[in-house]
Amino acid sequence: MRVIEIKNLTRDYGEGKGIFNVSFQVNKGEVFGFLGPNGAGKTTAIRHLMGFIQSKSGTCTICGLDCWKESAKIQKNLGYISGEIHFFDDMTGTEFLNFVSKYRGISNAQKQKDLLNRFELDPKGKIKKMSKGMKQKLGIVTAFMHDPEILILDEPSSGLDPLMQNRFVELIDEEKTKGKTVLLSSHIFEEVERTCDRIGIIRNGKLVTVDSAETLRQRHVRTYHLTLSTPEEAASFAKDFDGVASGVNVTITSKQKLESIFMDYYEGGQA
Repeated sequence: MRVIEIKNLTRDYGEGKGIFNVSFQVNKGEVFGFLGPNGAGKTTAIRHLMGFIQSKSGTCTICGLDCWKESAKIQKNLGYISGEIHFFDDMTGTEFLNFVSKYRGISNAQKQKDLLNRFELDPKGKIKKMSKGMKQKLGIVTAFMHDPEILILDEPSSGLDPLMQNRFVELIDEEKTKGKTVLLSSHIFEEVERTCDRIGIIRNGKLVTVDSAETLRQRHVRTYHLTLSTPEEAASFAKDFDGVASGVNVTITSKQKLESIFMDYYEGGQA
């Protein structure tokens, strides 16, 4: 079942900036990685999904609802983390969470408490005095605390230390197990590799590939065939490079790391 769907979306800001004929969907219970270099169009696409921008060409729907016309209905069951988190800085974290809870009509605060404990966040202090990492944690708690079925996350673990990044990955895995649908934009390749079922890569406003992580790896396998002087040399060489020796011949299969694969697309090496 398609939960999030973008179809032929174009937003032309001129001078080659914007997004152009972008189409993809995110299925129920799937974590979809949406990747690309800065300025590639990720945030523009996400703003359309959030109903912040009205589409001029193409469509954006969530659960079959128009993202612009029915955004209020959509957001009742949606969790969102912005790539540039902004709060009411004069509030304390506790005041802000209470404000959001009242706005969303949350009566059970247990999920909020569990998230605060997981990310070791004490929200009592003024938001304007919080570090980048603390604000990011507050954003995560706010996005997840009403237990939404759909999550749109733009650089959600930015500013977190490695321990907290790992806890965030664990959280995504738990939500996925519950059947939640997640669109994840991230520059942290390990996070993407550990959580995402499929990955869409956008460059210069155009979607250049949509595939599973494993398919991307298989597409970038390199095989090398070498001939050495003696079977002994071949056997030694094969052992050193995880190859297979047959007489004086050696076959070596090289798999690129996922990060290297992404960089090929980011830098324009793949079409």
